[in-house]
Amino acid sequence: MRDVSKFLSGFRRFQQNYLGERHELFDQLIQQGQRPRVLMIACCDSRCDPALLTDCDPGDMFVVRNVANLVPPHVQATYFAATTSAIAFAVHNLEVEHIIVMGHAQCGGIRALMEHKTPTCNEEELIAKWLGIAEDARQQVLKEFQDKPMQTLTHACEQSAILVSLENLMSYPWISSRVHQGKLALHGWYFDMQNGELYEYTPETGAFQVLVDKLEAAVSET
Repeated sequence: MRDVSKFLSGFRRFQQNYLGERHELFDQLIQQGQRPRVLMIACCDSRCDPALLTDCDPGDMFVVRNVANLVPPHVQATYFAATTSAIAFAVHNLEVEHIIVMGHAQCGGIRALMEHKTPTCNEEELIAKWLGIAEDARQQVLKEFQDKPMQTLTHACEQSAILVSLENLMSYPWISSRVHQGKLALHGWYFDMQNGELYEYTPETGAFQVLVDKLEAAVSET
């Protein structure tokens, strides 16, 4: 079993370098509290750290991470309260202005959903119930991509599951009301680890588009 000494060494470097260079920021966050404008709902995959991917500062982003970056529908809110309570805190208490659901390539949770194996123990049953949140995405992918290899199915479901979570977010009255009032915006992002690109779902085209290209295009139009 590997020890955790590398993390202790890393924390020491954090104290000496990062914390030292940003002590004013941390003092401000301590005195004034956190006021992040963004809630990021991401996968707990060890390769996809939202703060690392976006190069943001402490206090910029409130993060919820779970298997396959899923959001339960409102009717299941109390059953999956760990995720829904965190979302409620971000929206109601912190009054975030943006919610981003960020999926990623090679997601083990989505692959398990697509393989759809019968649970053989309690642990697998827990995972299966959670992944069932995205069952509509699985069914849609199977319908649209019949006889395609598992890699293609998984990739399609990774993106489709993001849309399911965005739809589920709108099933919460206290989210949908803020969206309709223009106080809250929802975004669907997809990180492709293989090519290092970040994509955003565009409702107008019904497809995911490279986010940096969209940003550069918007800047050029101003």
